[in-house]
Amino acid sequence: MTTLDYWVIAIFSIGILVAGLSMSDRKADMQSYFGASGALPWWMSGLSLYMGFFSAGTFVVWGAIAYEQGWVAITIQWMMAIAGFLIGRFIAPRWRQTGVLTAAEFVQQRFGSGVHKFYTYVFLLMSFAYNGAFLYPVAKLVNVSTGLPSHYAIMLFGLMAVLYTTSGGLWAVIVTNVLQFVVLTAAVVIVVPLAFDRVGGISTFVDAAPEGFFNLTGGEYTPWFIAAFGLYNMVFIGGNWAYVQRYTSVPTKQEAKKVGYLFGLLYLISPVIWMLPPMLYRLVNVDLAGLENEGAYLMMCKEVLPAGLMGLMITGMIFATTDSVNASLNVSSAVFTNDVYKRINPGATNRSLMWVARLSTLAFGIITVLVALMVPAMGGIVQVVLSIGALTGVPLYGPAVWALFSNRQTGFSILFTTIASLAINLFFKFGAPLLFDVSLNRMQETVLGVSLPILLLAVFEVIYRNKAYRVPDVAVPDSARDTDTGSSRGKRQSALAAKTIAVTLLGVGLIIFVLGLFATRGKTIVLVTALAITLLGIGLLVSRPRQKRDPRGST
Repeated sequence: MTTLDYWVIAIFSIGILVAGLSMSDRKADMQSYFGASGALPWWMSGLSLYMGFFSAGTFVVWGAIAYEQGWVAITIQWMMAIAGFLIGRFIAPRWRQTGVLTAAEFVQQRFGSGVHKFYTYVFLLMSFAYNGAFLYPVAKLVNVSTGLPSHYAIMLFGLMAVLYTTSGGLWAVIVTNVLQFVVLTAAVVIVVPLAFDRVGGISTFVDAAPEGFFNLTGGEYTPWFIAAFGLYNMVFIGGNWAYVQRYTSVPTKQEAKKVGYLFGLLYLISPVIWMLPPMLYRLVNVDLAGLENEGAYLMMCKEVLPAGLMGLMITGMIFATTDSVNASLNVSSAVFTNDVYKRINPGATNRSLMWVARLSTLAFGIITVLVALMVPAMGGIVQVVLSIGALTGVPLYGPAVWALFSNRQTGFSILFTTIASLAINLFFKFGAPLLFDVSLNRMQETVLGVSLPILLLAVFEVIYRNKAYRVPDVAVPDSARDTDTGSSRGKRQSALAAKTIAVTLLGVGLIIFVLGLFATRGKTIVLVTALAITLLGIGLLVSRPRQKRDPRGST
């Protein structure tokens, strides 16, 4: 890391913070703060969903697998692409059709207050652990790259995320997500050709790669694991309350479909680009062992990136990882305000609701920072939380997704499914190894976590097949949430978001162009990337007047 890299990190961090704060709206209401007034453009929502699914694991965990086993890491992530296409076709439009502000609101309407309270409190409790687990790797990344102590990095980047999320709500999250997508994509696009050049080109890479390096599956990542992992991601991305917000905040069901399709398309292309650097690093250094291989991605970046561009990569990785924290903070605050406070105080004014919304976002953010600070003293909680996530994702989110398509499920059936699945899964994860010396491998753990709740829901579906439906469909027309005030505010915020993104992209393009002028290697690819980003910003600015004159959305 050079002095120029540190300046790049500082400049981009400030730019992202300012862009997020620019979306602050003092006249915001619940629908605009948490649901973007239903006016969120599908491409913004799709990019935000894509970035919200990011974590340090994208480069660390998958990068380690790519270094060790090669193409298997890409195959695993292609399951997310398939999940995205299925979500776009079936799940996303169903969520948009419900007309709800949060997934918790759907659970309340569908199953009643008792079931609603259970899932709400479980979601809020788990969100603290997940947010802390996602924020901690950001701090480790900063610590390894810059030497800044982890606790300072946690407080700095955690509070930055809290600041603009509290100020601008969902619009701030969306704008920063889109910008971070561009920054990270630019950095990765620059790394790949430089990495190929470092090892002598494509033909050298293919010839020198270890045997089986391009196999679709391998080791513990069997076809059964791959299939179960794909099904898990379809339920998790389709039912996680933070991601549901991306489907319910667009204007129509058709645009909700496009959100899922865009996510799928990006995950069809991007894993190939992402995983090439650690795969290529296998030819540069074959001696990484154990946990050392988790640094393969950064090691290749340090090997090939000129001064300043390493700072760009680090910035992209930092803020791409915090995206999941921002999204979770916003939806956690939405659940607390809309599904807890508003039900306790049904006569609350919009002013008081917005105070609760912002204060709860701030409070949840502070708790997230505190949890992340405690991670070192809790003995590897990050791996524990991520492992539990594989076991809890379908039990927690699967019942609601199933209920989108079936009226036969009841409050009892989904509670039984969730509680029984969690109990059995956690027993095999923690109890069975201690009591009976029986441990599940990765494939068995994943298959159990996915198949058990689905099997239980299917059993209840059969049991209730001859009984009358318990409740009617929770569904409203696309226009049911629209009001003149909300529609007008949504259009203004959408235009402001597009302008903010466009102007910031011009700044990003300019900075990368300057870095390209001084680059000692890879000058051409850096300058071409800068030009592409600049043209993208100009195109977005030029297209805005036409959008304003013809504001009709798709139906």
